[in-house]
Amino acid sequence: MFSSQTSCVLSQDMILEILSWLPVKDLLRFKCVSKGWNQLVSDPAFVKLHLQRSSKNTHMLLTFSDSLSYRTRHFAIVCPIQDLLENPSSTLETLHHKYLPFNRNYNVLGSCNGLVCLQDSSIDDEFEECWFRMGNPATRVMSNESPHIRINRSHYEYPFWLVYGFGYDEWSDTYQVVLLDNNKNKSQKLEVKVCSLGDNCWRNTLTCDAVPFLIGRRLRGICGSFVSGTLNWLAYPKSRAGDDERGGTKMNELEIFSYDLKKEICSYFCMPDEILEVSPVGAALEVLNGCLCLSHYHENDFVVWMKRDFKDEKSWSKLLNCKNYPSSCCCCPRYMDIICMRENDDVVLIADAGFESAFIWCNIRDNRMEGSEIYNDDKFNLSSYDYVHSLVLPYKI
Repeated sequence: MFSSQTSCVLSQDMILEILSWLPVKDLLRFKCVSKGWNQLVSDPAFVKLHLQRSSKNTHMLLTFSDSLSYRTRHFAIVCPIQDLLENPSSTLETLHHKYLPFNRNYNVLGSCNGLVCLQDSSIDDEFEECWFRMGNPATRVMSNESPHIRINRSHYEYPFWLVYGFGYDEWSDTYQVVLLDNNKNKSQKLEVKVCSLGDNCWRNTLTCDAVPFLIGRRLRGICGSFVSGTLNWLAYPKSRAGDDERGGTKMNELEIFSYDLKKEICSYFCMPDEILEVSPVGAALEVLNGCLCLSHYHENDFVVWMKRDFKDEKSWSKLLNCKNYPSSCCCCPRYMDIICMRENDDVVLIADAGFESAFIWCNIRDNRMEGSEIYNDDKFNLSSYDYVHSLVLPYKI
């Protein structure tokens, strides 16, 4: 009888193939296996390959504030979508105690390919100085501060505010913070300023006519929605930009101002053809499963439109028209935010911070509310962002 021992040696290509499918948490542990593996996991080509193969629409970034400890604290936490859909209140409560709050009053501008963009500022009676940082929650790596911008607040007035956005230009492989310097000193001009990850200065990329933005609820109007290489904001029609005329603007008259990160040009596109002539109070743009969404109110109804093909003007479709919220749950539905959607597009979870703080399940197929669940009202300003676990570094190698 003969015995033999065989050993299997995997090729470098096979190792790369296997590692590219593993979760970020495992890959970070494997960096200590050898110098070669450490270099591989940080290699830009491997990072891109891993990002392409990472599971999409399984997690989301949830931001909120709380009023515990007699002061306002701000959080950004990564949540499994399935957990939120099944038990939103308990999931939020568990993660709330698991994560530490920001040590500063950051605003989250957006999330892209696993990077989260944070805005910070210092304010006095006359000036506001703002700057930005990018972080990767999965790897717990944070960038340095961007170049600072100093703003004289008296130079701006509503609706010509400064607005921001965060996105990724695939063509140049750059993550960009975009600032729209709008109607400074009543110039009637908008200047687009861009600072890419790793840059030491801001650069002007475009000058066009000033835009009367619809700021909407909380930060949703100030932060552009990133879809298909563009940043997008709701705006009043330029023909009705005067203070006396905007109050009569209807939803069907609004426009979407879009800035293309690659081409460095702006464009406008219209509301859905079938949208009603109702007040735009509470209207907002959001991103859900990679698609641009528009939400608004009509009496007691909450209406959501989705643009499934961003380049097709006619691709708007009504995702949800949830009717007649019961007064015990949503007597004043003016603070609704879409949190997440089930993968098969049949149920949407909405957070309502109106009269009572509640999560609401809405069935898309028959436009009805399936249930609601009250959550602790010490939490407020709930917002969500598409998120994917990645190895993307918040700095240039």
